[in-house]
Amino acid sequence: MQTLARFVTRHAWAVLILWALVAALSAPFAARTPARLTATPGSLPNAESTRVTNLLAERFGEGSTNSVLLVTRSAVPTSDPTFRRVYTAFMRAVEGVQGVARVVPYDAQSVYPTVSPDQRRTLSVAFIPVGDGASETLARIRALAERAPPLLGVRVTGGQAIADDFTALAENDTKRSEFAALPLTGVVLLLVFGALVATGLPLVIGVLSITVALGCLYGLTFLTDVSTFAQSVITLLGLGAGIDYALLMVNRYREELARDHDARAAAYRTALTAGRSVMFSGLTVAVAMAALIVPPIAFVRSMGIGGVLAVLLTVLASVTALPALLALLGERVNSPRLLRAPFAQHAGVSAAWTVFARRVTARPWLAVVASTALLLLLAAPALNMRTGYAGAWGLTENVESRAALKDVQTLGAGGVLSSFEVIIDLGAGQRYGPDTRATFRAAVDRLRAVPGVHTVVSPFVTPEQLRTGTTLGSSLEALATLTRRSVSDDRRYLRVTVLPERYLRADQIDPFQAKLRAALRGAGVRALLGGAPIGEREFSRAITNAIPAAILTVFAGTFVLLMLAFRSLLVPLKSLLMNSLTVGAAYGVVTLVVQGGVLAGPLGIPQDVGVLDSTLPLILFAVMFGLSMDYEIFLLSRVHEEVLRGVPNDEAVVLAVGRTARIITSAALIMFIVFCAFIVGRVVANKSIGLGLAVAVLLDATVVRLVLVPAFLKLAGRWNWWLPPWLDRRLPHIHVEH
Repeated sequence: MQTLARFVTRHAWAVLILWALVAALSAPFAARTPARLTATPGSLPNAESTRVTNLLAERFGEGSTNSVLLVTRSAVPTSDPTFRRVYTAFMRAVEGVQGVARVVPYDAQSVYPTVSPDQRRTLSVAFIPVGDGASETLARIRALAERAPPLLGVRVTGGQAIADDFTALAENDTKRSEFAALPLTGVVLLLVFGALVATGLPLVIGVLSITVALGCLYGLTFLTDVSTFAQSVITLLGLGAGIDYALLMVNRYREELARDHDARAAAYRTALTAGRSVMFSGLTVAVAMAALIVPPIAFVRSMGIGGVLAVLLTVLASVTALPALLALLGERVNSPRLLRAPFAQHAGVSAAWTVFARRVTARPWLAVVASTALLLLLAAPALNMRTGYAGAWGLTENVESRAALKDVQTLGAGGVLSSFEVIIDLGAGQRYGPDTRATFRAAVDRLRAVPGVHTVVSPFVTPEQLRTGTTLGSSLEALATLTRRSVSDDRRYLRVTVLPERYLRADQIDPFQAKLRAALRGAGVRALLGGAPIGEREFSRAITNAIPAAILTVFAGTFVLLMLAFRSLLVPLKSLLMNSLTVGAAYGVVTLVVQGGVLAGPLGIPQDVGVLDSTLPLILFAVMFGLSMDYEIFLLSRVHEEVLRGVPNDEAVVLAVGRTARIITSAALIMFIVFCAFIVGRVVANKSIGLGLAVAVLLDATVVRLVLVPAFLKLAGRWNWWLPPWLDRRLPHIHVEH
């Protein structure tokens, strides 16, 4: 650390020029990054739904269809000649859009109702490519719909439309959050420092680390699918942690500068002391963010890689670019002084916080029991947490793809986006023929009888389907097409498409698929289930199943780091437990709001979301667990420092709170502002992340760090710093101070 501190302060201009070049090279790529991100979770290579997709392509000669739903809300009925003329012209225009493979108008035979009873709403479908070119084709269709005559009132939805809205709105939300958070953060920093130059330094470090991290993320998009939420994670960490660390560094520099007014020496001592604390804190945050790399899902791993990148770059900027700036600024860091009596950070002990700490440690049992009970009470709703892919319901109500999907549901065709593909395997050497026809028909009949099934697309057309037209067609040619789509080329596999009565929310998929599987077992057939609903649930389960391993990885890494830093076994255990309480409380509040609807209206969260995004628990755990370690290290390093000086444990706790409470509360207030900025948006997952982190940082910096931790340290006494002698001799020594 001495070598680094000496280099960045002696060669300050070289360090800053290098950072300026890196930022300048990163900026163009950072600007292009959002366009390359995706909200589509992708598929799992060995999952059942993936096997079904592969069988459809390989044995049935059919790739996945990507449908765009076009809903008209007309002022006149469909029987009106004017409507017919305008609608026909519009659909011809859609057919001519580059990339559109096929168009099915509302008056073609369909398995779902496509006209409302009052004939004012219709549903048509356009089929577009899957994967490359899909978004571009959809954009052309949307542009055409916007230019459509007002008489039609065309709105667009579908799986591609929903995913593209997620991506675009998440990018807009992130930009809006940055613009909203930076001015408010600047106000808080001005109150903290009282000087304009000192106020600007943390913001510079935050923006610098975000720009370079997004530039690196752009390169990652060429190697794997990168989640839209990776941008949010980078922004949260870059602004939150960057400002946090810069706050600590600038504060320490001002203290050091006041000693001898030697700018270079003060910057060197700052890099050597507070810089070491920043590096250690950043390492713990990086370990926590590595939890997102544990799940074997590229989509989630991209968020983990982005988070680790953001943290490491933030730490690097904080211990290189910031000391170099400070070495050049000297006394100018305190100018122009706009506030003469700011809420400032300084080395002196705060009398008010010292008195508060003495009151807490005077009744430690009351503090521990009361604060723990509060956190557990807030965490209780998380016991009923449901996770999954929210789809259109994960967008706010004013988004077109969500509103149009409600129209589709009103028509009674909501299940078109929740279709299940069933592949029946007759077995090696078996072929579909007269001897297996009865078994196939029995399976279809059982599926039709499942409650909630609207129709089953198969060769076995019922008289009711023929009468109502709820099949692919009634002509001999249409029936032949049904047979071809239902039997594989080698006649070993049989295919059935099950269409539910309505669009299935994530929490409704598992009960429905359980009934389908029970019906297939009752028919005595071996079958695979696929389709979008199955893929979504498999993705969610893969993340959920990876959470225990991710948590254990973070716990192990954090435990070792804290044990090395504080030469203790109890302190790391206490830190893991209390950070877990904070995360649990955040889970509970988010569940109560998003899933339960409590205070959802004032926060702009729709009441019908029903589930939390499946990635949310892991993201919240990783980000909050890592960032809360900053406050833990700020406080514990002071306590440990006083103990090493010979101060009794109880008094060391009081002095540490008196010295660090200002830093913790100021940093927490800045974090709180950054996180709250994410609540104002149109993507519910982003709003949920912002809400969870805002609640967590508020609880962590008040109830946990300033009440629960001091009370626990008082009760534990000398056992706080106990380490078996044999282990103490074998562990390397790390000094953490600020």
